[in-house]
Amino acid sequence: MKLVGISGAIIGSKTALVVNKVLEEVKKQYPDVETELLDMKDYDVQFCDGRDPSAYTGDTKKVIDAVISSDFCLIGTPIYQASMSGVLKNLFDLIPVTALQQKVVGFVATGGTYQHYLVIENQLKPIAGFFRSYVAPGYVYVHDDHFNEYKEITDPNVLERIERLAHELVFMQKRLKGSE
Repeated sequence: MKLVGISGAIIGSKTALVVNKVLEEVKKQYPDVETELLDMKDYDVQFCDGRDPSAYTGDTKKVIDAVISSDFCLIGTPIYQASMSGVLKNLFDLIPVTALQQKVVGFVATGGTYQHYLVIENQLKPIAGFFRSYVAPGYVYVHDDHFNEYKEITDPNVLERIERLAHELVFMQKRLKGSE
């Protein structure tokens, strides 16, 4: 069972840190689950131009294939101008509509204001609905204040939500796919 965590940012490190923290928590709670961090800043992904997803090559193909081959996904984005990152939107445009179908999906987001946590509710969850994904009920929004000067998450409430999201993702995946 493979969980792919996607950090939908090409600058900064906070989104990747949060996604990775959830992946680490999954490994801690469920050592049998294989995890992979797909940090979009490590890939040179082309803009979606309407081609069939199978026609892309290079890093774009690697990223598309990683999402398709996952059993379930954790998706993270920084919030820019009250919306997801363009990098993440481009990824949603690149992957085939079946790439997330009947897969469990969880969300994390990072932002500079407390109001932007609603982007998960108002933008990301509807996209998961379009892909016919099963959405974990909890999600994690991390504000700049939740990090210390070393870019470590220090807020106990956020850390608890990360633990809960890690559990929800695996619990849902196991139950929906009939494994224990």
